[in-house]
Amino acid sequence: MNEPTKSGNPPSVEGIVTRASPFSVKETLERLQAAIQSRNLNLFAHIDHSGEAKRVGLTMQEAHVLIFGNPKGGTPLMIASPLLALDLPLKILVWQGEENRVWVSSNSVAYLRDRYAIPQELVGNIAVIDAVIEQALKV
Repeated sequence: MNEPTKSGNPPSVEGIVTRASPFSVKETLERLQAAIQSRNLNLFAHIDHSGEAKRVGLTMQEAHVLIFGNPKGGTPLMIASPLLALDLPLKILVWQGEENRVWVSSNSVAYLRDRYAIPQELVGNIAVIDAVIEQALKV
């Protein structure tokens, strides 16, 4: 099981990059949405896992997934590697861990590149995820 480490840091999972957010879950989501919009990307969905759990009488930590991308960037990737459609559009998980710490997790660009043998000239099309997260978490 992937439980937080003794230091309170999130678990380490191959292919996943997790960054601490200095903001609340709500503000982190707002900042990510603004960063997505500022880069002319489409926010396709916002899945509120914790809200849906609450709706059916269950309790869990705050957890939200933003699904976003751009057909101009994603289509060439899926032409080059059709199975990449399993991981596109791009996804960012915003979640609350122990001691109310807020985390932002996503697939590693290098992991996706290697997993799907993405041609180097197309890697920048998925690397936008790192730029979006960095922009949103900048203090």
